[in-house]
Amino acid sequence: MNNNRETDSPIYALDFDGVICDSAIETAMTGWKVAQTIWPDIAKQPITTELIEQFRAVRPVLETGYEAILIMRLLQQRHTAQEICHQYDSRIAETIASASINTQQLKQWFGETRDHWIANNEADWLRNNPLFSGIADQLKTLAEQDWYIITTKQERFVQKILEASDIHLAPDAIFGMDRQLSKQQILEDLLAKHPNQLLVFIEDRLPTLLGIQENPALRTLQLQLVDWGYNTKQDRYVAQQNKLEIISQGQFLQTDT
Repeated sequence: MNNNRETDSPIYALDFDGVICDSAIETAMTGWKVAQTIWPDIAKQPITTELIEQFRAVRPVLETGYEAILIMRLLQQRHTAQEICHQYDSRIAETIASASINTQQLKQWFGETRDHWIANNEADWLRNNPLFSGIADQLKTLAEQDWYIITTKQERFVQKILEASDIHLAPDAIFGMDRQLSKQQILEDLLAKHPNQLLVFIEDRLPTLLGIQENPALRTLQLQLVDWGYNTKQDRYVAQQNKLEIISQGQFLQTDT
């Protein structure tokens, strides 16, 4: 008989944007603010509700926050959301090249713009980063066990958003852009740290999960795709074809062991 209570409960590793936080509005607004400093022709144009909704349609293909700067530029140039999604990598690369900038600069400007917004009006910034309805209460059920966040967001922003909802997670349990590690590497490290427990990784981005499926070192992970995040009906169809588990919010953190 196993008397180790920890081995009876799964360890959860959670993506942040699209699983915990509905950050699309704030991400679009931050992207727009940075774009205004890069391209003079939009410097005085206000962001519109229509632009934000178009950004939300493109959001499923975004991988890292700074890409919002380039998406907003493309939308401002009247490229449709569908066109951007279908030619995403080439459009992003072309926009970077045409402005003579690089991804490191974009990451820095994106983070600095968020910091400036927080310093000047933190309440407004937090208002535009709500947790999905009911998620805060579900996360609080994990208070007595180990759990992690694995995200491409910068860690200090994750910490602020969680603390605003009275959710307290140790900084060393948040793996963000600052670590400069891939999600797969982080998951491999967590498997090594918890060798006798089921590790469940919950994500809203299909390509991330498909990549993990191809990694033999991660074959013991339980993978779940949420149906409330930034993915599409087609993504969920492909997930089913690849035998990925799709969960509703009512199934969140309800893994059987």
